[in-house]
Amino acid sequence: MFRFKRFEIEQDRCAMKVGTDGVLLGAWARGGSTILDVGTGTGVVALMMAQRYPEASVTALDIDSEAVEQARENICHSPFVDRVDVLLQRVQDHEGCYDAIVSNPPFFIDSLAAPDRQRRMARHADTLTYGELMHDAARLLSMDGELSVVVPFDYRRRMEDEAAFCGFFPCRVCGVKTVDRKPVRRYLLSFRKRPCTCVTESLTIGDARYQELTQDFYL
Repeated sequence: MFRFKRFEIEQDRCAMKVGTDGVLLGAWARGGSTILDVGTGTGVVALMMAQRYPEASVTALDIDSEAVEQARENICHSPFVDRVDVLLQRVQDHEGCYDAIVSNPPFFIDSLAAPDRQRRMARHADTLTYGELMHDAARLLSMDGELSVVVPFDYRRRMEDEAAFCGFFPCRVCGVKTVDRKPVRRYLLSFRKRPCTCVTESLTIGDARYQELTQDFYL
């Protein structure tokens, strides 16, 4: 179990456990009155968005039935049970219109797929390519909405290229370092449908910006 200030996450049936990527995405992404979490896993990002946006209705999708069951249980035991709905569904089959979409997507593209079925679905992009994510985000996002994702540093260009192909414009970029003297290891990226000025920032795990983002969640 992973304990946050206002909710707890059981994760024994999920391939992908609570990690820094998801927590940063949930703390950094912009929300709205309707929020879609694509590939929810344990439900941690959906719960974080529900906590940050008290008037929001959050829909969370996953294609792993065990993850969906566990996410539902985590949400049922949280203060946000009335505002978060978890569906066993591909984003490609989902319908709706959202003010914000968030996703910690499968990121392995060129590497050998994991033999374990759950881990393969959670980690390898053959279950949801960047192009598919962007295509469906463009279909589901409102004109003034914002899409936010987290990707490894070496996949940033692929995600940005797919976003541009689907008509998105970069809005915010945050480079994440594990240690200040080392290169960026992850990028938080956000996109909009209308042209906008792109704001760039960076943070290092444990620094003042990181603590500011996560202070309402970590014990």
